[in-house]
Formats: sequence, structure tokens, C-alpha cells
Amino acid sequence: MASRISIADIADAKRQGKKITAVSCYDYTTARLVSQADVDMVLVGDSAAQILLGFDSTLPATMDFMVAITAAVGRGASQAFLVADMPFLSYQTGVGRAIENAGRFLVEAGAQMVKIEAGPSDVDVVKAVSDAGIAVMAHIGIKPQSISKTGRFKAEATTADMAVELIDLAQQMTEAGAASLLVEGTAAEVAKIITERSPVPVISCGSGPGCDGQILIAPDILGLGEGKIPKFSKNFASLAGPSVEAFQAYCKAVRNGQYPDDEHSYHMKAGQLERLMKTVKDKFNGI
Repeated sequence: MASRISIADIADAKRQGKKITAVSCYDYTTARLVSQADVDMVLVGDSAAQILLGFDSTLPATMDFMVAITAAVGRGASQAFLVADMPFLSYQTGVGRAIENAGRFLVEAGAQMVKIEAGPSDVDVVKAVSDAGIAVMAHIGIKPQSISKTGRFKAEATTADMAVELIDLAQQMTEAGAASLLVEGTAAEVAKIITERSPVPVISCGSGPGCDGQILIAPDILGLGEGKIPKFSKNFASLAGPSVEAFQAYCKAVRNGQYPDDEHSYHMKAGQLERLMKTVKDKFNGI
């Protein structure tokens, strides 16, 4: 079995101008499928709270939940570089708590890097976690964990003033020790500038083609959702319809008595049925 992609491999890809492919994945079964494709990085995002649990934001994701699913994805995608998302309130309450929680992802789940949604007030946290020997991906641009403060999401850095602030923030993050950046929902022109200035790999989540790599969530890639997807996302398959058809076919086969059939049933060993029937008759006075 090939060894897992390392942080050095990801850094080399940037230096060599090779695009980095990343998928946000939440479960073992999907991770097994991802592992059979040429995916460089798997991010276990706190958007699992929405995709797996049905919440309307990422905020309900807990540390225990994120550690458990990160470990599951790591077992399924055994070769991709594994990044874990630090959930809401896992790092905002102090650097000591942030280091402890980040360490859990490495020790308990086998993650190689943690992602922190970072603003200017989080520079100390990024530095402390990095100084503790834990690789950090600083997430800038749209930050889903800030939904209670912003109320809704809109594209970032669409004006020159906003762009300068974001470019400066990106530099602050790398100077604090961030080993990678994830730029979400940012004007493509600005994300390209950030990437060109950045000494570390920059992954785009809806921030145009000029970054070192791209990330999408697995359900969108597969076309499993039935609602509207973000402007930047793209379905590379349309599996929602066939999935519904498969469930419908299953229900029909059960109701018609066609499933399970003899082929899909276990049977007693030869001669054991007669013995059983005699025992039932003697002990239970028949069936």
C-alpha cells in the first residue's frame, strides 16, 4: 500500500506548479471511493453538521463528533493528506484549549493538519497551535462559523479596500506559522494575488482558478443534493435521481415478495431442517 501523502508533498506541489485536488468528505464509505481516485487531500469539514445531521449551519458540530468522523474518513482514505476542521468554540476560548483540541485530532483521529477559521483576532491561536508542532490551515474569506454575526454570506474582497484587508490577513496567517491557507468565497482576482504572494499552498473554495488547489464537498461532486448548490460548486455526476430510483426499486421488490429471494437468503445445513421440525413438534407441540 502506498504511503499517505505528506505535508511536504503538498508543499512540493505548490513549488512545482501542480494543482492540488481536495475533497471535503464526512464518512468512511465515501472516503473509500475517494481513495480510489487521484485525490491529494481530504478535509473533514464541520459542514458535516449540515450534510450528515441536517442542521442549517455548521455551529452544532462538536469536538467529539468531528474527531469520530475524521478518524472514520482517515480509515477510508488511507493515502490522501488528512485535514480536520476545528469546530465552533474549539479554539475561540483560549490558546490552551485550542492546542488541546487540535492535538486530539492528531492523536485520536490521525489528522495531519487542522483547519481554523481565522480573522485578525485569531493570529495568536494560529501561532500557538503551530508552535505546538501542529500544522494549521488558516481559513479566510467567508467564514461559516460567523453566521450568527453576519446573518448571511456574500462574496468577500469584491472592493479594493476589502481586498487589501484580506491580503494583509493572509500574510498575517503565514507569518504566524500557518502551513496552508483555504480561501473561501473570495473574488478570484484577489485569491490569485494571495496565492502568488503566499509561501504556503492556497486552496480555493469558491475563489476562482488562480489558487494552488481546489476543494468541493463530496455530495456536490456526486450530485447527491436536490436543492440549489452554491454558485462556485459543480456537479460532476447526477446520482440523486438514480439513488431515488434504487430505493424505489427496493421498496417495490419487498412489497411484491421478490426480495429477498432464495439467492439472498441463508439456509440450514442438509438434514438439519427435519431434525429441527421434529424437535419443535416434540418440545413445542408443533409450530
